[in-house]
Amino acid sequence: MTKLVLRADASGTIGAGHVSRMVAYAERAVARGWEVVFSGQADNAEWLAARFAELSVPVLPSVPFEGFDAVVVDHYGLGELREEVNAAGALLVSIEDDVFGRRAADLVVDCGFAPAPRPDDGSGELLRGVAYAPMRDVVRDAREKRGGRETTGRSRVTVVLGGGTEWAGTVSALLHALRDTRLPFVADVLVRGEPVVPEALPGQEFRVQPPGPGLLDLLADTDVAVSAAGVTLLELCCLGVPTGVVKLVDNQETGYRGALDLGLAAGLGSAAALDGAAVETLRTLLLDKETRKRFSETASSVVDGRGVDRVLDRIEKMVTTG
Repeated sequence: MTKLVLRADASGTIGAGHVSRMVAYAERAVARGWEVVFSGQADNAEWLAARFAELSVPVLPSVPFEGFDAVVVDHYGLGELREEVNAAGALLVSIEDDVFGRRAADLVVDCGFAPAPRPDDGSGELLRGVAYAPMRDVVRDAREKRGGRETTGRSRVTVVLGGGTEWAGTVSALLHALRDTRLPFVADVLVRGEPVVPEALPGQEFRVQPPGPGLLDLLADTDVAVSAAGVTLLELCCLGVPTGVVKLVDNQETGYRGALDLGLAAGLGSAAALDGAAVETLRTLLLDKETRKRFSETASSVVDGRGVDRVLDRIEKMVTTG
């Protein structure tokens, strides 16, 4: 039996994306009969970490690497670990997003939309591109549930920028942009903190709540999403949800440009400089059925939901062959 450690953290500052990806790895590894342990903190991502208990995956603040076959690290704040992990008899699998979280490893995974050239640091095999994007079971289930839905009545919009508390100001700007489209919609706004919600125009409605386990149910039945260019955008692509994407932080620049270049989402610009162009982009998404269809079909074909299994296949082969 293959034994696997998953190492990541979540907090109000760094968001919940790293833990979300580790949940996807845990689900697919447990389905193979592997022994899995999660090591790290899941603050501000409790609704995600609850899945570990359902899978009987222990959640520990820290764990020694001895006795495991592979350690999967998804963390920007940790440095080089390969020597330590290898000395314990395990393979190091490192999840990186362009230069963020980059370290030498036996197996490197970058599931970005357009990974840039990577300098040779002595790493083993590289698995790169959205073919390796990790999708949780609920995402794959929602993909099936969502298939072929049509808009009826007011457009349903979901605004979700991840689990960080510091994005309330950006959410406020996006809600004002939605209001300024002057089109009717019902917007579910998932945010921690207290955004300034504009006064809705006739036919508009804003419903604000913290992110939680009901997100995928919302996305399965939404017409348009507004998201940052991180983990959630990959999930939206898998679902085929037409999305207006905002570059929230600098480490999303490559993903933001890659998603636009591949025709997977409509660009709203940088969080620090949202303007009238964002309003017009949102108007197009809300009004133009053909534009939504194009984004939906392209995105769901590129992100197919089988990324984790491709990585685990490679880990299994490496462990078996030694």
